[in-house]
Amino acid sequence: MPLLPVAGQAAGDAEAGKTAFGRRCGVCHAVAEGQNKVGPSLHGVVGRPAGQVANFNYSPAMKGSGKTWDEAALSAYLDDPKAYVPGNRMILAGIKDEAERQNIIAYLETQK
Repeated sequence: MPLLPVAGQAAGDAEAGKTAFGRRCGVCHAVAEGQNKVGPSLHGVVGRPAGQVANFNYSPAMKGSGKTWDEAALSAYLDDPKAYVPGNRMILAGIKDEAERQNIIAYLETQK
């Protein structure tokens, strides 16, 4: 039986998202609070304004984006980071598979 989305939660599978995160995101990002790598920690990213992790040197584009990382923003960003926040420094070309994006977002929602 397919999972039904819960209000305020991504429609994806968090366990599948954990695997996808490790494969696609984990080289540059950690989910541990305060643990920045090449990219900022993604602990508590869902609902956080973009460019706000302490002790991380964000691009001016990300700092000034005015974005807040809700499910829709994360999905759009992960689909095409350069188009969603032009001038950001993330090297990921994008995750075109919507199910994979939703799984990653569902996993990120568990990292609070």
